[in-house]
Amino acid sequence: MRDLEYSYLKTRIKQLTGVDLDNYRERQMRRRLTSFISRTSAPSVVAYCRMVESDRTMLEDLRSFLTIKVSEFFRDPLPFEQLKTEILPQLLMDRTRLNVWSPGCSVGGEPYSIAIILDKLTPFAKHRIVATDIDVISLQKARNGGPYRSNEVRNVPTQLLREYFDVLGDSYHVKDKIRQKVDFKKHDLLRDPFESGFDLIVCRNVTIYFTEEAKVRLNQQFCQSLSPGGILFVGGTEAIARARELGLTTLGHCFYRKQPADALRALPIDEERAVKAMNVRR
Repeated sequence: MRDLEYSYLKTRIKQLTGVDLDNYRERQMRRRLTSFISRTSAPSVVAYCRMVESDRTMLEDLRSFLTIKVSEFFRDPLPFEQLKTEILPQLLMDRTRLNVWSPGCSVGGEPYSIAIILDKLTPFAKHRIVATDIDVISLQKARNGGPYRSNEVRNVPTQLLREYFDVLGDSYHVKDKIRQKVDFKKHDLLRDPFESGFDLIVCRNVTIYFTEEAKVRLNQQFCQSLSPGGILFVGGTEAIARARELGLTTLGHCFYRKQPADALRALPIDEERAVKAMNVRR
């Protein structure tokens, strides 16, 4: 795709979908869009944009393509184990009711995973879990609690599958007792205002296509949205550079706590060792 074509496409995509590609890494997004458009019958970028403008199905396909669709329950089991055994129990020592946000939730795998963990840790507590995404089609599947394919629940232990899912043929549906614990809403991370007062923000594998400037801006906003001592849980490839300058303390490879440190009892993690481990993984 030539420079002028990509420039034109960026303008038309923003007009048609509201997605600003200036916030995304150009090389990766240009490659992805070139491949995506080549699979249509459009003879050119201009022709494709005209088709999208007049065909709602193509417009929804484009909007869905531009959002991250990879979503699994308990994706990356090790950090979820740390969340279950260290992070959440420590938060619950000072908070009887947690306020949790899962931005970029896609079809709901991660917020439902949080809801399951909290149900096991505090079965009678009424926590608030809000999950947001820009894609209304993904949100509808999330609200319905499925259906999910076997690869989306592959990290769910057998006991939890039996307890929290209904199996219908080859598909899995989240049971109502968990589905009702999560409030799904439409929200654009790059355009809409953020709520504040969250004890835990789970934003994993969402910013991998964003520019560094967009990532810094989002991390600043996440920090502002956390309550003192609140935790930001990110993906394994989304380590936050210069976290202290944002008011965050590193707690491990995927976890950051909002300062001041005395707002929450120190977690039993050697920060220096955690930072070294994070650098090795890079």
